[in-house]
Amino acid sequence: MKASELAELVGGELLGGTDLEIFALADLDTAGIGQIAFATDKGSLPQLEKTGASLILVSKKFPELHRPVIRVDDPVWAATVIQHRLEAREFLGTGIHPSAVIGNNCSIHQEVSIAPLVCVGERVRIGRRVKIGAGCVIGDDVVIGDDTLLHPNVSVLDRSLLGARVIVHSGTVIGSDGFGYAHDRQGRHLKRLHVGHVQIDDDVELGANVCVDRATFGRTWIKRGTKIDNLVQVAHNVEIGEDSILVSQAGIAGSTVLGTGVILGGKAAINGHLKIGNRVTVAGKAGVTASVGDGEVVAGFPAIPHKQWLRAVTLFPRLPELFKELRELRKQLAEKLQETSNLNE
Repeated sequence: MKASELAELVGGELLGGTDLEIFALADLDTAGIGQIAFATDKGSLPQLEKTGASLILVSKKFPELHRPVIRVDDPVWAATVIQHRLEAREFLGTGIHPSAVIGNNCSIHQEVSIAPLVCVGERVRIGRRVKIGAGCVIGDDVVIGDDTLLHPNVSVLDRSLLGARVIVHSGTVIGSDGFGYAHDRQGRHLKRLHVGHVQIDDDVELGANVCVDRATFGRTWIKRGTKIDNLVQVAHNVEIGEDSILVSQAGIAGSTVLGTGVILGGKAAINGHLKIGNRVTVAGKAGVTASVGDGEVVAGFPAIPHKQWLRAVTLFPRLPELFKELRELRKQLAEKLQETSNLNE
């Protein structure tokens, strides 16, 4: 695309290089002729002096550069939009590979790519431009929406519902049994049956080795636009609101509801049967044991307001010193009390 077309695409101001032709996005260190790169702050100035990029994306507040630039409000966002456009490829359906196994009474659009050794169950519905990687397992009564991509070795188990433009990375399991047991007086465990399903709405992305358990009854529900990193656990009957972000190794126990725009940091743990409000941020490694209201930022274990946690953390290294001072003060107080008692006698 021409530089002028890219500027129009992201609503930016092009300074110089109107007829430059750009074919790819790269970083400042590796970019060359015909590539566009982006700079986020003044700390990038040394790299800008050396970069071979033909065109640079910068913020509107960036210092003047004597080279072709596109000035935008947010260079990272603009770079992402441009990269999607430059890397876009027309879907070429390869059909169903001869080694794939397809169950009875399935409805599969002609414009699909189903790779070798895929196993599709009974009564499955697969939409247009769906790509299913090698070794995937699709259970009975599954629905997969248009433009969805399943990378190799994904398991989508019985009755799971996937919307349009869903991306699922390798090793992820959708619709596995929830973890729940009844117990007798001897402490023996009787498995509780999970007869619900999983619903994943449009534009959701699940990283590698994510586990989304089906509901005991009803549904486990991941709503539109949510993005989930690798190695995340979503338990039975959990509900995750739109446009949320779950970072690697986060875990949510059963029947907890997350609002819209929630962010869970890495290794954050959320107890079951809680309500986490809209736009809540949970810091990495936090343990949430109580419901959290809209807009709060929490950290620590048990999780408390982030600013309060920071104040507590700054005291941790001083605890031995403070304890020593406390013991000395207690000793001095005891001596004073003893002197006062002797005087009274």
